[in-house]
Amino acid sequence: MKITRSLVAAVTVGTLTLASCGGTKSESENTGVTDDTIKLGVLTDLSGPFLELSEAILAGNEIWVEQVNASGGVCGRDVELVVRDHGYDADAGVVAYQELESQVLGFMHVLGSPINAALDQNYLDNETTTVALSWSSFILKNPYIIVPGTTFDVEMINGLSYLMEQGQIKPGDTIGHIYLEGEYGENGLLGAEYFAAQHDLTIEKVKVLPTDSDLRNAVTGLKGSNVAAIAMTTTPAQTLNVAVVNQQLGLDVPIVGNNPAFGPNILTPETADALRNVYVVASATPYTSDVPKAQEVADLFEARGDGVPHAGVPYGYAIGEIWGQLLEGTCDDLTREGVKKAKDEADSLDTEDLVAELDFSSPGSPATRAVYVAVPNIDTPGGLDQQGELFVSEDAETYRAPEQQD
Repeated sequence: MKITRSLVAAVTVGTLTLASCGGTKSESENTGVTDDTIKLGVLTDLSGPFLELSEAILAGNEIWVEQVNASGGVCGRDVELVVRDHGYDADAGVVAYQELESQVLGFMHVLGSPINAALDQNYLDNETTTVALSWSSFILKNPYIIVPGTTFDVEMINGLSYLMEQGQIKPGDTIGHIYLEGEYGENGLLGAEYFAAQHDLTIEKVKVLPTDSDLRNAVTGLKGSNVAAIAMTTTPAQTLNVAVVNQQLGLDVPIVGNNPAFGPNILTPETADALRNVYVVASATPYTSDVPKAQEVADLFEARGDGVPHAGVPYGYAIGEIWGQLLEGTCDDLTREGVKKAKDEADSLDTEDLVAELDFSSPGSPATRAVYVAVPNIDTPGGLDQQGELFVSEDAETYRAPEQQD
């Protein structure tokens, strides 16, 4: 499905027919809901540093919409995705949210830590259930936010645990952590600091901005500190720059990155060798995962004939599965209150292993702590080869997230 997207233009995609299962509230009581339509918003980055990830996740959302439409759907209504581009700018995200909030039942996804941080109080004030793609455990204090998978801190704990299990780092080592200013970077750093405290590691911290493109000085400093590995909570372009300099300086240490730190666009014949030491940690399957549902989604994506293979595609589909199950659980009360209640009671949402089983019933706790680890491979569609099955390290299991209430 091809759609036109712009910063402020409305985009309605994927009309989704849903099989009847009730609906008792009047139209005036149900924001974004009529007798035959449910509208869900999307605020994403279609012109900024996470363009490739955003397009892939949105494509997965659309594929879910198309497939459920073809199968008859749920709740006797069509679903429409209304999409805005914020360009990874918080001010633009706030303007777009204010435009859409009165039109939609909830948000299929809102991508970006700065945008979700800026909208946190709005979600509370408007009682708007939102899939927040910032993956920061800091935002889990908000009861209207869904993080569909684990969080940056838990990703990093699992990633460093993987390196230790592989013998690439050991207790007493020094590791570098290059991280973006803001919730994304600071939450990834929180996980690295927790792991370091458990294993007598020293962390050399380097804070950067999304616009920083040349990190040679940072890597040179880390080489001087004799780091055994580099953690990355950054943009894909920054990951590439660090990987190239890591090789050029002869440092050649492993690099472990949070899920947004890699994109297939950085993997070319010229960069493949420099990226050989990179490990990407994410809740969602790689594009070419052996998981049967991921293979099905990849086939549907390729049948569309446009777009770049990316792990965001099956992840976007999984987000649709989450929303579908929440809507099924509230057909008799398609209100914001009904959706929130369905979310709070959801303790075992299943996305057929696109993401681990999700439990949203424990306030402040990540919905899962399981991750996949993948490594770049230029010959693989989507650019990543999965390394084993979903796993949870012991440190990730014992870690207490900052907003965890149990």
